[in-house]
Amino acid sequence: MPDTTISTLVRAAAQRLAEAGVPDPQVDAELLAAHVLGMRRGEVQSAIIRGAVADDADAEALDSAVVRRSAREPLQHITGTAPFRHLELAVGPGVFVPRPETETVVQYAIDALLSAADPEPIGVDLGTGSGAIALAMATEVPHARVYAAELSPDAFPWAQRNTAGIDNLTLVNDDLAHAFRELDGTASVVISNPPYVPDAAVPRDPEVRLFDPAMALYGGEDGLDVVRVLSTRALELLRGGGLLVIEHGELQGEQIRSILTADGWRAAATHRDLTLRDRLTTALRP
Repeated sequence: MPDTTISTLVRAAAQRLAEAGVPDPQVDAELLAAHVLGMRRGEVQSAIIRGAVADDADAEALDSAVVRRSAREPLQHITGTAPFRHLELAVGPGVFVPRPETETVVQYAIDALLSAADPEPIGVDLGTGSGAIALAMATEVPHARVYAAELSPDAFPWAQRNTAGIDNLTLVNDDLAHAFRELDGTASVVISNPPYVPDAAVPRDPEVRLFDPAMALYGGEDGLDVVRVLSTRALELLRGGGLLVIEHGELQGEQIRSILTADGWRAAATHRDLTLRDRLTTALRP
């Protein structure tokens, strides 16, 4: 009889994931087991220590999940969820999986909304994808009014699902180049995590290269086509003194500051994420 203790199953899963080149095989093995068993990761770790046994159906389900992850399908597509700040977002094929580094980026927007003098400050998230940034703003600054736009017909249903029932959040299926004309001159914050990978730069990680939607990744020859659009559109949306927050690649800060400064923005500054890489640039509307 095969050994179906959770300990043995997780160890074997981690071994297979490691052989497939998955970056954090032990973590992913425990998270896949948690997903299959309907537990939290900490409960899986306790079950391993207790010598708990999985039934055959769960062992089979874990096996097929490991096969998918070994093919470098993103963990979040297999579990159907991605954590983001205090949120648990639904994700899957067709939508960009939110990254931990974006949690740092959204803090700038949240701080600006919290310090705004308006009783109901307006925050706008352009190209919201899964809705992560907009949802973080709306739930962490409940007196704000948050507006989010997503153009992709594949990503938009995920954003709809994640933002359903949030009263202070308005979501539209529209192009960020002209969404929310009715808000022009009123927003306190405009934030975006736009596609910023240059067309010729193919991402190293198979999870990104094979599974993230191209529309969320590639930003033209230098990667900054959408940033140029954001610069002009955000000038229209924001009121005087309003803040623009743009996430970008670690080598793009200088170029983005030049674009913003040339367009008339003040105080363009690039900031680092928790790994000390340049990750976002902010600027103030004159």
